Amino acid sequence: MVGAGQLARMTQQSAIALGVELRVLANTSDESAARVIVDTRLGDYRELADLREFATGCHAITFDHEHVPTEHIRALAADGYAVRPGADALVHAQDKAVMRERLTSFGAPCPAWTRVSGGAADGVSASAAEGVSASGAEGVKEVSAFAAEHGWPVVLKAIRGGYDGRGVWVCRTPAEVEEALSGGVPLMAEAFVPFERELAVLVARSPHGQGVSYPVVETVQQDGICVEVLAPAPGLDPEEAAEAQRIALQIAHELGVTGLLAVEMFQTADGLLVNELAMRPHNSGHWTIDGSRTSQFEQHLRAVLDLPLGSPSMSAPVVVMANLLGGDDPDLFKRYEHVMAHDPGIKLHFYGKEVRPGRKIGHVTAVGDDLETVRARARHAAVYLTTGEYT
Repeated sequence: MVGAGQLARMTQQSAIALGVELRVLANTSDESAARVIVDTRLGDYRELADLREFATGCHAITFDHEHVPTEHIRALAADGYAVRPGADALVHAQDKAVMRERLTSFGAPCPAWTRVSGGAADGVSASAAEGVSASGAEGVKEVSAFAAEHGWPVVLKAIRGGYDGRGVWVCRTPAEVEEALSGGVPLMAEAFVPFERELAVLVARSPHGQGVSYPVVETVQQDGICVEVLAPAPGLDPEEAAEAQRIALQIAHELGVTGLLAVEMFQTADGLLVNELAMRPHNSGHWTIDGSRTSQFEQHLRAVLDLPLGSPSMSAPVVVMANLLGGDDPDLFKRYEHVMAHDPGIKLHFYGKEVRPGRKIGHVTAVGDDLETVRARARHAAVYLTTGEYT
């Protein structure tokens, strides 16, 4: 697994149970997965030579992030390695404009969108101020024309690299568009979606085409960061849930995904719209460790190794996962004992990461029969661990 963050760390637990020897490529020895995986190799995922040295002897190669250059993935495949997902699939999680073009080509429901001129998209570096200004002016005209058709505000997104609310600008005027374009980053514009809530569907697909879908979940966002996942999505009409799963499985098939695919969606008054894609274990699926017959991490390993896929069914009627975000006090462990004693049914998962305000440092999971009760338990544990306060 290229990458040694918390996703690789949690994959190790499933690898042990499956009898799989997991190797990870880390930038430094103190990364989350590097702290717990014996076969950790140090290297730069942006360097093909490091990737080739890392891959030697591996039966399959997968990723815990989408940042490996596409041309390097193609080179590894040309060397004869089973790279899963492959470059032709993964590019749709790396490049939002490529993703939108492909999804709309086969009818997946998406917001109205367009590419925007300006910045590095036109081969102009962020430091080349005059060039960025000229192309930025053209970009402002394009976005203004788009807004004339679809209305303000307009959502500008970095085509590559954005996550957890970074690389997204909600612009209400041409002046705000100009400011967003000033960074010289390739952008696309999307119509603002007045959604009712955000949903996510996690599916898995193996090389020979077997596919499974987990129940549709609701994700609760705060400042662009997911803070809570409710499984299954409460009050979701069964027909709309089935439609969300159908869309996700169709996307996995059309893009040739191998492994996990997370499809983030908007639920609107007029139906579902696809927002983002990720081709790896995903934050919206962490609940599966304690709340599903097969965790997303085990499922990903099964898929990339072309093993029969496991059951995605829930092990309890209701599961709530709450992310732990770093606060002002880095000493979470002085509150650790209280949370365990207060609610022995709470499951705690720490990522071995330095505590910083707003950083995802772990998650808690609660299971049960009643949504409000289970949700209150998860919230209490997460808030108290972070702040020492009760909710």
